Amino acid sequence: MSHNTFGHLFRVTTWGESHGPAIGCVVDGCPPGLPLSAADIQFWLNRRAPGSSRFVTQRREPDEVKILSGVFEDDRTEGPLTTGAPISLLIDNVDQRGKDYDDIRDLYRPGHADYVYDAKYGLRDYRGGGRSSARETAARVAAGAIARRILGDAITIRAAVTQIGKSAIDRARWDWAETENNPFWCPDAEAAKQWEALLDETRKDGNSLGAIVEVEATGVPPGWGAPIYGKLDAEIAGALMSINAVKGVEIGAGFGAASLTGAENADEMRAGSDGRPSFLSNHAGGVLGGISTGQPIVARMAIKPTSSILTPRRTVTRDGQNADISTKGRHDPCVGIRAAPVAEAMLACVLADAMLRHRGQTGR
Repeated sequence: MSHNTFGHLFRVTTWGESHGPAIGCVVDGCPPGLPLSAADIQFWLNRRAPGSSRFVTQRREPDEVKILSGVFEDDRTEGPLTTGAPISLLIDNVDQRGKDYDDIRDLYRPGHADYVYDAKYGLRDYRGGGRSSARETAARVAAGAIARRILGDAITIRAAVTQIGKSAIDRARWDWAETENNPFWCPDAEAAKQWEALLDETRKDGNSLGAIVEVEATGVPPGWGAPIYGKLDAEIAGALMSINAVKGVEIGAGFGAASLTGAENADEMRAGSDGRPSFLSNHAGGVLGGISTGQPIVARMAIKPTSSILTPRRTVTRDGQNADISTKGRHDPCVGIRAAPVAEAMLACVLADAMLRHRGQTGR
């Protein structure tokens, strides 16, 4: 299986399956001398962890990360520091239940990668989807923690769920602090209350819902990214599209730009106090010509409903027979809820890579 690595100078290779003994990643290209401990990574993993509320999968994984290489500590250092060598991270799987999938080992789950993995490789790990499982995203979040170390405290990356099913937030009530007060990463306290009832009803019905996640980065200086084939927004879109269940990505105004006029869409500028232009709007989402403008980078991703549901669906078997399927096990009624930390991590990885490439080309 190829294509398990992403990035250019900051490169991440993830490995492992949903119901294997462990998952992990190797991060290459991290500069030396950065403080990095397991606790620094664990903080971000805990934000993604399953079993955190009744609205996500009840699989109990502590996601305790171990750093196997790439850091060094002795009596001359104040804590572990990166050495510049590849950083290898390990996360044990401790609550896998492969037997939950015995009844569907020869059935293709609609909406999952079961059929296409079989078509491509001639075999598949039916236990939770194996490599195609969202369990793999824990390794991305761990890599994102390292990327944040490279970016430094001047850059803030955060994500919020703005819609579940047909129920969207009121952007006039947006409060970033509120995302820490509810299990939905929701910036609107009133919407969060509505989503509780909505997802309880959806779970009882044996069904699932999709979601929209918005992620932004502030503090990114102008000049990161490259024209034509190295566009920053293209790489952000590709990174977000690589997340499980994501079916659409937009930057800034995105598809909404198609309904604007040129006068409305243009982000007008005035002279800023710091010598840089001050933008009067941000329809571009912080990127013009594939290069960062210094404005907040804003992206949104649409996440399809969880495909593993109790509601019977029509399918076929591996030998081509018609069948019905109902997926048991521990699944999210809305997989988009736990996608917010993953979106943050992927944006962090893209930006860390862009920072290193910019520094390599311009020396600053």
